Order: sequence, then structure tokens, then C-alpha cells
Amino acid sequence: MSTASTTPLAEGAADGPVQIRTGPSGPRTRNATAYLLYVAGKLGGAAVSLLAVLVTSFFLFRIVPGDPIRTMTHGRPVSHEQMLQLRKQLGLDLPTWQQFTEYCSKALTGDLGTSYQFHAPVGDLIAQKFPATLLLTGVAVLLYSTLGLWLGTRSAWNHGGLGDKISTGVALTLWSVPSFWLGLLLIIVFSVGIGPIPGMFPTGGMESGDTTGFAYVLDVAHHMVLPVVTLVAVGYAQTLLVMRSSLLDEMGNDYLTTARAKGLRDDLVRRRHAVPNALLPTVTMVFINLGHVAAGSILVETVFSWPGLGGLFYQALSVPDLPLVQGLFVVFAGAMILMNLIADLLYPLLDPRVGR
Repeated sequence: MSTASTTPLAEGAADGPVQIRTGPSGPRTRNATAYLLYVAGKLGGAAVSLLAVLVTSFFLFRIVPGDPIRTMTHGRPVSHEQMLQLRKQLGLDLPTWQQFTEYCSKALTGDLGTSYQFHAPVGDLIAQKFPATLLLTGVAVLLYSTLGLWLGTRSAWNHGGLGDKISTGVALTLWSVPSFWLGLLLIIVFSVGIGPIPGMFPTGGMESGDTTGFAYVLDVAHHMVLPVVTLVAVGYAQTLLVMRSSLLDEMGNDYLTTARAKGLRDDLVRRRHAVPNALLPTVTMVFINLGHVAAGSILVETVFSWPGLGGLFYQALSVPDLPLVQGLFVVFAGAMILMNLIADLLYPLLDPRVGR
């Protein structure tokens, strides 16, 4: 049973006392229950999304043109009986529904199958390539998220000015540029060299292969410059535009006028009041970008021959290596689902109105 305390609004108040409920059924209990229901709903949605990913990954890549058995045996004198035996070994002779049930049961236990092309467990191949993708995409995501948030905030706070027009115009232009085209352009200008501009960076790869220690670190950083610049140039624009739009929506609210009326400096009004309330859409964007760390950038890694998951996915798709393609697709989509879930769970901490 809950208790109640009585507190008058003011001396001689005409409306009488106000009942403030405390105890087990008070506001804290209701808020906690609402938040738990909110979390349960988000976890359930993530589970359904992951199940949809498993279904999609199985059936989507089976409509890709090409026979993996013929591709694997291309150029070899293989009889029809040997091809049938190989198809049986790989389980491709089973009915589709049986292949699907086996695939789902193994995937839920972490077994993503064995690669047709590399004859190795898919999980091991992903683990080998992931550090290179984490290094490249992680650095790029950190840079373009920070740059986009900072420029988006400045652009919105000084909207209509010259700086806003320039930054917004550049962002819109870069957002519309295909990443692979920009990567090829950077290779032509800064790797091959054009006119008076000499080639200053490698055309691809992650390392030269003949360095150790600190020289190796510098060598890898040298190889990272162009792909990171490509990812940052294309990626920061979206964060900038989302942050700018969110902050512009907040700038017309009365609480900012009240904060200024209290004598707060303009930069404090922006940092302490406007920006935190404009962060919700941008938080989603940042965590989606973090989800891209697992996926990397297939086109950019392919253009720069970066030895990461993006290049591995391209190789698997060209066969097609069904277990490897499916495994990579599940990892990519699973990372996005996880990051989106974390963003959803953080929303109530940024805005108490969420989850009630």
C-alpha cells in the first residue's frame, strides 16, 4: 500500500493541498517499470531483426547468378560424378528447407560454416580480416563523426552566414559523390601523380612488407591516408547535416530564450542546453557509423586493396562463396542491429521523456 503526504501549494491557496505520491507505487516505480518495458520491447525488436537477417542472408544470396561448384572447378578436368560428389559434400544436394534449418541452427551456435573458396571456417576468416577493417574504419568513423558534430553545431548556430553556406554546400556535394569514384580520383592525383603533383601515397594495400617496429607503424599510417580521407570526406557530410537540422529545430524553443535571459553566455546556452537536446537523431547516426566499423566499406577497401572484411566480401561474392557471403552479411547486419539497440537504450539517459 502506498503512502501519501500532503503539502499546500501556498498559504491560503484556493485549490487546497496537492497529493504527492511516494512509496512503492510512486513515480520512481512507474518510471522503472516503463523503462523495463521499453528495454524489453527494444530487445524483442532486435531479436526479430536478427532472425530476419538470417532468413534474408540465406535466400538472398541463393538468387545470385553463378554456380559455386562450377566456379570452384573452373579450368580443371572434373567429371560429372565428381561434381555431384562435391555438391553432396557441401550439402548443396539437400532440399532448400533442410539447408535453411541446418544453416539457422549452426548460425545460432556461432558456426557460420566453411568457406568453399578458402577451405577454412568462416568465423576464422572473419577474425583474421577484422583487425584491418577495425583500424581503417574505426579511425575514419571517429574522425568524421567528430568533424560532423562540430561543424554541424557551428553551422546551425550561425545559420545563414557565410560559414554555414560554405560548409553546407561542401557537405551536400561530398554526400552525393560515390566513394569509389572519389577513391579512384585520389589515387590518380596523389598516388600516380598528375602534372606537377608527384605521387606521394601508395596505390593500395596496408603495408610495404619490409618494415618493423615504429617504421611499420608509419608505413601502415602512410597506406591509410587516402582510404581514410575518402571515408571521412563522404561520411562527415551526413553527420553534419543531421546535427545541423536537429539543432535548428531546437533553436526556436522558449527554454533557450529563458537561459539567455538569466544571463548565460551564448556558448554556454549552446553547449549546456541546445546541443544536448539536439543529440538524439545524431546519436543514432553516430552508433550506425560505429556499426559500419564491422562492415567497413566494401567499395573503398576494394579500390585501395585494403585487406579487410570489405575486400573479403567482394572476393566471396565473385565466386559466389555462399557460407562466407552469408557469414559476412550476418556479421555486418548484426553489428548494425547491436549499435542501433545501444543507441535506443541510451535515449532515456539523454531525454527522460523517452521510455515513459
